[in-house]
Amino acid sequence: MAGFTTHVTVSSTLGVAYGLIGHFQYHVAPETAALAGCLCGASGMLPDLDSDSGRPLRETVGFTASIVPMLMIHRFEEWGMSHDAMALAGIGLYFAVRYGMARMLKRLTVHRGMYHSIPACLIAGLIAFLLCESDTLEIRYFKAGAVMAGFMSHLVLDEIWSIGMKRGWIHVKSSFGTALKLWGESMGPNVFTYSLLAALAYLAVNDPYWMQQRLRKWHNHDRTEQVAGRADESPPR
Repeated sequence: MAGFTTHVTVSSTLGVAYGLIGHFQYHVAPETAALAGCLCGASGMLPDLDSDSGRPLRETVGFTASIVPMLMIHRFEEWGMSHDAMALAGIGLYFAVRYGMARMLKRLTVHRGMYHSIPACLIAGLIAFLLCESDTLEIRYFKAGAVMAGFMSHLVLDEIWSIGMKRGWIHVKSSFGTALKLWGESMGPNVFTYSLLAALAYLAVNDPYWMQQRLRKWHNHDRTEQVAGRADESPPR
């Protein structure tokens, strides 16, 4: 299994590349590209939320508790919250994640369980999509993709580190296949993970931005049909 420093180094390097490509290739605003790069770099720590103790868990929980309230600012504004209410909500979120989530994860997860899996990567991307409000859907995809890229880099590194050389032969460790997986050994965590994935996917599909896009598309389609119908009905000159 790759070490904490290796995970952060690789995901951060990937984040720099992700941000640069977004800015220069797809003309994403520099501050947005930089934020996406930071999200990618930090997401390389996310799978270690299921660590029992030590630096990975401490660093990951601390960063998650700090970034979630900031990502919720646009949502707070949408809900019409005052600045004082936003500050209180941010403080509450910080303590809920920093202490409540950490304690819950210690009780409910095991290392290399379903938190090290492809469905967990999708869950992280969906949460980022729902939290990262933006004026365009493409930017929300861009930020969610950054989180998934960082998360996936962690899983891939764990699988690579599961293969080594021993006495001149390729040696596959028992941990091989425990990161890039679709399901684990226990039924309970599998059901919970896929239920959470389905719930988040439902929320994402029914996000207000999606609904506005659909209504706008239907409205434009109706107007196009009306214009075409009038053109067909107009008498020839």
